[in-house]
Amino acid sequence: MAEPSDRLSPHPRTARELAERLAAERAGVPFLLYRDEEDRQQIVALAGNRDRFTVGRDRANDITLWWDPEVSRAHAELERVAGEWAVADDGLSRNGTFVNGRLVQGRRRLENGDGVRLGGTVLAFSAPVSDTQGLTVPARDTPVPDELTPTQRRILAALCQPLVRAGGVTAPASNKEIADAVHLSVEGVKSQLRTLFERFAVNDLPQNRKRLALAERALRAGLGARAPDQT
Repeated sequence: MAEPSDRLSPHPRTARELAERLAAERAGVPFLLYRDEEDRQQIVALAGNRDRFTVGRDRANDITLWWDPEVSRAHAELERVAGEWAVADDGLSRNGTFVNGRLVQGRRRLENGDGVRLGGTVLAFSAPVSDTQGLTVPARDTPVPDELTPTQRRILAALCQPLVRAGGVTAPASNKEIADAVHLSVEGVKSQLRTLFERFAVNDLPQNRKRLALAERALRAGLGARAPDQT
């Protein structure tokens, strides 16, 4: 079982979870992502003709967080208003609903990347396609490609190559595999990866999750599909 602080993070833990996350983003439909009582990733697409989803501990809710004793039986609602999703808690819950650490009073519109906390559970909201422009919304914590050096872009491409080839269901490339692909020493790759961990805001994650998180964010930024020897 993961530590409580770690359970609040919705980041993928395995290559399979990463593949599921990328598939949800490619579908272009807003979705919620959270971790259940067994620390498994759950993705709920806010799709179809439905304009309302209920969230709470009672199993009658559309999104059931039955394992969390701090969540009320009927805790909050997600509503689609004029094409935008909002979370509403009009006094339904005992412990309140928070978006990015701020208490929701009434209704609050959600933006891509927002974290909705109910009790000890965080629902990450993702809106991969803008309703008005039809464009992919980049992650807030992902640098744009022009901010990276050619060597860094090649390293990211090499890191992601196994995931690209296997459809996400595998581990990222090892330091040795990256070094061979980009013609650097292993120490040189390690140095560049340390910089990239910082640039992509994954440096504070546990060591065994940094590489997968970096690959995830590189793929979302379109940096993992090019051949490793391209600059």
